[in-house]
Amino acid sequence: MKPKILIIEDEKDIVELIVYNLTKEGFTVDFAYNGEEGLTKIRNGDYDLILLDIMLPGIGGFELCKMLREEADLADIPIIFLTARTLESDKILGFELGADDYITKPFSPRELVARIKAVLRRTRPEKVKKEVIKVKNLLIDKDRCKVKVNGKSVELSATEFKILCFLAEHKGRVCSRQELIDAVWGGDGYINPRTIDVHIKRLRMQIEDDPTRPAYIKTKRGFGYYIPDDE
Repeated sequence: MKPKILIIEDEKDIVELIVYNLTKEGFTVDFAYNGEEGLTKIRNGDYDLILLDIMLPGIGGFELCKMLREEADLADIPIIFLTARTLESDKILGFELGADDYITKPFSPRELVARIKAVLRRTRPEKVKKEVIKVKNLLIDKDRCKVKVNGKSVELSATEFKILCFLAEHKGRVCSRQELIDAVWGGDGYINPRTIDVHIKRLRMQIEDDPTRPAYIKTKRGFGYYIPDDE
């Protein structure tokens, strides 16, 4: 899978230059022109690296970096500052806030690509190991046992989380109540099949915009439950 990079930079000419060079190198590239837009995209996306200007309208680069490093779900995303600020004190502050590299303008596109690749070599292997399932705007992080819908965290019980994971892993296939019971409880004693219905109802209350017209967990009457196999 191509590494996905987010550029947060308010100068459109620079954005176009970077997009051209990174796309040519095989990266998937997205961009935002201010800190607020960048933060929204980061919370709703799945980026491998962020190129971040410091002097941005609204939320500045230093502030945004600090915010990301304080959010558990986003703290591991590599950040490279790309800025016209050349003072040593600015570089030191950038690294103290958690930046992985600091590049000053004007810059060489070839050097920028090389340094991006170097940061990804250091950081991406850990990211690849993470087991994340994405269905539309539903994000399931199996390693951290966390779920997000439309960028917002959802609190599920352990049983609800296991049911959701099983359905997501078998997306597009109808799973019977007994199949879900075997997957979640492992045949440990007798579990009333209607127990699944109760948990599904709770799940829908948590993840669906309208639980009466579910978009994620659907019912195949007489057979079981499924998550549609469409993005």
